[in-house]
Amino acid sequence: MPGTVGRIPTPSAPTPGAGTHPWAGTPLGVPESWDPALRAVADVVLSSPVPMALLLGDDLALLYNDGYAELIGDRHPAALGRPAAEVFAEVWREAGAGEALERVYRLGEPFLEREAVLPADRQAEPAVFTRGHSPVRDSTGHIVGVLTVSAQTTQLTRQLQSLSDFAAALSGTLTLDDVARVTLRYCLHSFDADRVSFVVDEGATWRLVRRIRGELLDEADERLPPLWRRMGADTAMPAVVTARSGVPTFVADGHPLREVAADRHDEKIRAVAALPLRSTVVRGALTVGYQAPRAWSPGERALLAASAELVGQAAERARRFETQHGTAQLLQRSMLPEQLPDLPRLRIAARYDPGVDGNAAGGDFYDAFLLPTGALGVVLGDVAGHDVQAAARMGQVRAALRALALSDPRPDAVLGGLDRLVASLGTEGGTHELFVTVVFGVIDADRELVTLASAGHPAPLIRRGRSDTGPAAEFVEVPPGPPLGLGGRTRTVTVSFRPGDTLLLYSDGVVERRWQDLAAGLAGLGAAVSAAGGGDPRALCAVATAAVPGATEDDVAVLAVEHAVRPSRSAGMEVPAEPTAPSRVRHWLTAQLTEWQVPDAVVGAAVLCTSELTTNALLHAGTAARVEIDLSAERLLVSVADSGTRGQVTRAQTDTLSSRGRGLGLIEELSDAWGTDPTVRGSTVWFEIVIPAG
Repeated sequence: MPGTVGRIPTPSAPTPGAGTHPWAGTPLGVPESWDPALRAVADVVLSSPVPMALLLGDDLALLYNDGYAELIGDRHPAALGRPAAEVFAEVWREAGAGEALERVYRLGEPFLEREAVLPADRQAEPAVFTRGHSPVRDSTGHIVGVLTVSAQTTQLTRQLQSLSDFAAALSGTLTLDDVARVTLRYCLHSFDADRVSFVVDEGATWRLVRRIRGELLDEADERLPPLWRRMGADTAMPAVVTARSGVPTFVADGHPLREVAADRHDEKIRAVAALPLRSTVVRGALTVGYQAPRAWSPGERALLAASAELVGQAAERARRFETQHGTAQLLQRSMLPEQLPDLPRLRIAARYDPGVDGNAAGGDFYDAFLLPTGALGVVLGDVAGHDVQAAARMGQVRAALRALALSDPRPDAVLGGLDRLVASLGTEGGTHELFVTVVFGVIDADRELVTLASAGHPAPLIRRGRSDTGPAAEFVEVPPGPPLGLGGRTRTVTVSFRPGDTLLLYSDGVVERRWQDLAAGLAGLGAAVSAAGGGDPRALCAVATAAVPGATEDDVAVLAVEHAVRPSRSAGMEVPAEPTAPSRVRHWLTAQLTEWQVPDAVVGAAVLCTSELTTNALLHAGTAARVEIDLSAERLLVSVADSGTRGQVTRAQTDTLSSRGRGLGLIEELSDAWGTDPTVRGSTVWFEIVIPAG
């Protein structure tokens, strides 16, 4: 049974920390009158660094130490000697609060709260504790109070919540670059680490990416592909050792990275935890390091293991996606022309973006080739479907079209032969569901004419470079014909194609959007092309693909041909994957543009932008690159192409362009147009600068 606080008349020394409080006015009375057993408990409480409180007497009056005073914040010191029900009045009657303490006091049964939020904490994010409540007895064995010991578990609770957020973030990753970005950001902040690294196998070798505490990364950096460091198969890096063995390792103190340190940041690390990725298709490891010794508690080890488990699952999905994506894209792009004709008076550019999720081969295709007559044949078509079969049919149609055109370049004759081919393929496959549309044209630059025929394809667009009202875009009224394979008759139309004009062929993925009328998409494309700052084909391809807002599930293919007012001058340079390459590019470009008498302001901007693009390509593609320049009377076009296949999904997006966060702003500021184009074996980033008149 609970009793009252015993009053012992024998004088004694004041209890530490309690003598300054006016206890005489509280139910407890002065400390000198307390029971010796109670005073002993109070001595332990007040001298302990662990947050503790004594709730004494029937009123459960509060006596606590400095640690507990910090927890209850501004309720101290007024809470000393007051009943707990008054101090914590707003939550005392909530489940698990006052009732639990009163039960311990009445029945003498200890009670453990594994996750308790102190009711006195008035911060925006309450602290979480594990609290133990035990009965306190006097010298006669009567219960005179309750001892509460609080151990803060806020950090663990936050880490568990962060683990849930981490799992959600990883679920949205597609590539290993994405997984690395999310993993490094999470581990650095959740574990408050000094260094975090992520390593995965690449055949017989390895590649590693890391983050360092205090490393300055801006928004553009976060969108960049991570900077991977390649390592040999026999490296002694702890992450690789763990990845090879599949056994986690924990170093509490030492210099685990000294022998393999890349810089002073690695050399300072004294404690490292390395966890293998549990995956059947990718070998790898996650490491967390600190500059001070660390004991690696069981709870921390368990949390690290859970994190590595999530990373392993995400890495496995990403590896499967990249493999499938790479195969599909290689198949798709291998069936497209690797290089378009380089002609002095006809400038040609094309762009292809896969639809759906970028993970399937599609049936859109384009081509441009010289005919025996000296004219240029251009084609853009669409074979329905997003699978390997659609890509294979696309390859058959494209090859057959070129063969027919080289024999008889008349557009109606070419499409007539293709119609018979598609019908034959349908009969051979036992299906009449083949749906193939195509537009084919013959450009005669000498006669300034273009002849076009269409089999169920959207009407081509011509941007006129010279007119009374300035540049304007107009759709060519090609006589409509049915898709190939239906036995329909195809007719042609011939229109003028003068110097300054640009012809644009496009697939329906450019103008079609779900829940939107096709006429609105065509109008948007026409308006965007008409408002473009110039007729450069590469710039118009970028304008066309972004003309209609909203996402599309279809493939997007665009082919543009400009009839140049005057022949342009071109030059190119192969850039090796070495540190001196950007400097060599700057010297070469400066000399070439100066020889061509390009204005100094254009030279300076072009050299700076090209240097950034070259650095970006070498850093993130990891391969050699090629710089090409094309100068016309109106503009300077510079492109930098890499041959890397890693991270194509990310690099295909224009917002990844940067050299550690600087390049994107420079290109946007110094150029008049820019963009990125996926190519057969990598990506091409380009920019255009208008040459001032005179």
